[in-house]
Amino acid sequence: MSKRILALGISLCVIFGSNALFAAKKQKPPLTLDAFFNSVSFPAIAVSPNGQNVVIETERADWATNRFRTDLWLYKTSDGTLTRLTQSGRDSAPQWSPDGRWIAFLRNRPKAKDAESKKGHKNAETQVYVISAHGGESFAATSARENVHAFSWSADSREIFFATREPWTKEQDAAYRKKWKDVIQYRAAERSDRIFAADFGAIAARNQADASENSTNVAVREIAATPYRVQQLTSSPDGQWLAFVTESISQREESPGDDGIYLIDLRAGAQKHAAAIPLLNHPQAFFSRIAWAQDSKHVFFSFLNGSVEGPYQDAQERVYWAAVDGKTATRCGPPGDGLACERWGSKFFGSMNGFAPLGSGGLLAAGRLGTEVQPYFERDPASSFVQRPGQAGTYEKLSAAAHSPRVAFVYSSQETPAEVYLAEGPDKMNEARRITSFNQQFTHYAMPRAKSFHWKADDGVTVEGMLIYPPGKFGEKNLPMFTLIHGGPEDADGNHFEADWYQWGDLAASDGWLVFEPNYRGSVGYGDAFALGIIPHIVSKPGKDILEGVDALVKDGTADPNHLTVGGYSYGGYMTNWLITQTTRFKAAVTGAGAVEHVANWGNDDTTFDDAYFLGGVPWKTEQNYNAEAAIWQIGKVRTPTHMVAGADDIRVYVGEDYLLERALHTMGVPSALLIFPGEGHSLAINPWHGKIKVREELKWLDKYGR
Repeated sequence: MSKRILALGISLCVIFGSNALFAAKKQKPPLTLDAFFNSVSFPAIAVSPNGQNVVIETERADWATNRFRTDLWLYKTSDGTLTRLTQSGRDSAPQWSPDGRWIAFLRNRPKAKDAESKKGHKNAETQVYVISAHGGESFAATSARENVHAFSWSADSREIFFATREPWTKEQDAAYRKKWKDVIQYRAAERSDRIFAADFGAIAARNQADASENSTNVAVREIAATPYRVQQLTSSPDGQWLAFVTESISQREESPGDDGIYLIDLRAGAQKHAAAIPLLNHPQAFFSRIAWAQDSKHVFFSFLNGSVEGPYQDAQERVYWAAVDGKTATRCGPPGDGLACERWGSKFFGSMNGFAPLGSGGLLAAGRLGTEVQPYFERDPASSFVQRPGQAGTYEKLSAAAHSPRVAFVYSSQETPAEVYLAEGPDKMNEARRITSFNQQFTHYAMPRAKSFHWKADDGVTVEGMLIYPPGKFGEKNLPMFTLIHGGPEDADGNHFEADWYQWGDLAASDGWLVFEPNYRGSVGYGDAFALGIIPHIVSKPGKDILEGVDALVKDGTADPNHLTVGGYSYGGYMTNWLITQTTRFKAAVTGAGAVEHVANWGNDDTTFDDAYFLGGVPWKTEQNYNAEAAIWQIGKVRTPTHMVAGADDIRVYVGEDYLLERALHTMGVPSALLIFPGEGHSLAINPWHGKIKVREELKWLDKYGR
């Protein structure tokens, strides 16, 4: 080789080496644990009545103070600015006054003596605060002796209605503490609710005069009492009615008889203890939300589970409205049957995952079909439920202006981080502009790509799930696979952005795992029969769906059969605990808040009624079902190294279930680990470090035993 050719070769190497270096600099870095847990969620958004502004609630981890902070932000269409509205980090549930001048919200803050205490979150007090739509300092609108847990503006913006537990005087409270000390009177000490009206005009004037939060002691009157707990209050646009939804005073779902929708006739004026009129006739349902139609003649509502058309059934979420006559309770039925209560989107096959009544009439709803959640519109219950043009992905947190066509919502997809958007109308959702940038940092990382996957169950039913591929490996074969099972069971995985301790598929994919998210029998978005198809086989039926999905992925070469892992939380934990008793093919398992038996869990769960429904009855009447679907009786077959987590104060899935599983695995010599998060309930909502540590250790466990 001549020196000239050698020199040319060196030059080409330098050139190509420089290009490679430049490309490396441009390549996006992998997603990290720290970046993943700095995501921002949007618990609530609300468009102003005139559509000119949007108030946004954000939630993010505050690592320095070991808590989640919730803040309110204000977006103005006039100049396109987004500014922080409140500073406490403890503000939530914003509501616009009907005149658009004020924003009321709940502030949860530790009492003064507990402000620096680790127990501050347990001893906090919640009151209604108000801030001007133009900004400035917020001020307290209530100073109730008990925590405020529901509130609503009056139609004329002159009053704020709010609900608390029945307040005791200082003397009553002192007498009780003297008698019972720290003893807990389970059930006997529970108190029902009272509903009050606060004269906001007087409170605002007093606050302006002396800037004192104690000025809220003026102009508050009690207007009604209920033997239940109030979930939500909302006044009709014409100012005549105050509607409220109830639940049991314990907040345990023991009987649907505690849940109902009631009306108070506000024309009674200052009359104390106005009679509450039931809106529905003996509904067998646990309600989630109500909203007035603009005509003030109908109340929209949806429910978490149950039925208002007949016997209790935990089908997919639905939306109804009931006519208001203020005299008699109504029954519900299909459109055109003459009843005063009708179902919207009655022919929609999927689940209604949220709704917003429109100021011009009609309903905008987020409808889930399979892995997509899209916007739908319906003019009235008898018309067609029509999908509005939108981008593939998930629409949620719908909010519509009362006197403008504008609509705000949260949108995300697998490759688009969740943000708030504003559309000029419900028919222009696909033209909406993004008005927040809280999660745009994720666009700087190499994010996974995903697609849906279908397989046939042994009974011929088609089942769907999501496949999330490691960055740069979309569509590749023979990948190590982590089956991540959603909770519920009435939930579904799909085309949405996920970044938290519960939905961490993107982080697992970034760690090199092909993540398989199965929408097993019991999931929503696939019809009521599919959702109810697990009764009373609540783990064995969906468990078979999941294993058949794993088989299909192994058979077509997508998943490496030698590197299969599994995990889930809540109902996903139930399923994980069951699956490791059915097969030894999973090399590692991570499970959280999942039961291994159903009798003790039924007795401790706060959703007891639904538990019994899914298992065919109470334990002493359907003993065979409770035992047949219990992993504990087959736990001796487990060989899978299993990592467990639980909240110490979890009452949704009794923490004893995790101790029981750990004891069994430890006794058998199966590698296992259990993490208990102090102070946490089912949702790990107290300390963000707990969720971060959970996922950090679960990833380590999968890598240690599953690779």
